[in-house]
Amino acid sequence: MNVEVTSLPGIGVRKEFSLSKVDRRIGIVDHRDGGTDLIFTKVGDPDSTVQIPLSAVEARTLASLLGAPQLVAQLREEHRELDGVSTRSMLIPPNSPYAARRLGDTELRTRTRASIVAVLRAGQVLASPGPEFVFADGDMVVVVGTNVGLDAAATILTDG
Repeated sequence: MNVEVTSLPGIGVRKEFSLSKVDRRIGIVDHRDGGTDLIFTKVGDPDSTVQIPLSAVEARTLASLLGAPQLVAQLREEHRELDGVSTRSMLIPPNSPYAARRLGDTELRTRTRASIVAVLRAGQVLASPGPEFVFADGDMVVVVGTNVGLDAAATILTDG
């Protein structure tokens, strides 16, 4: 995939690529002030650009949503021969009782026998978080366990 990077003097950097199934380009503008815009453009028509400003939380959430399926698919493939083991991604919503709290506070492994094996935050994979890891709202966690354990983990991370 060819990502074109264009400096925007006084603004920031534009990064985009062409989509294979439609006549569009998609990308982001990273602003010098820390802001992020999601952009869509018709191929060959830069004046058609639709620019959507994202808050920091929205940008982190979108990055996590885009990264989570690939990570979960890889883990599923690795666990496919293990009966009774499943992998699921779960969002830490802003109203979660564990947003801004440590992973150890959830007692997730003890309560559900499921384990958080990774956290996706702002497009970055944080592997094997320890009990001292502090969740942020919008984090996407990847959990491995039985289906019953995964259901219980989802309830705990959402409702406490």
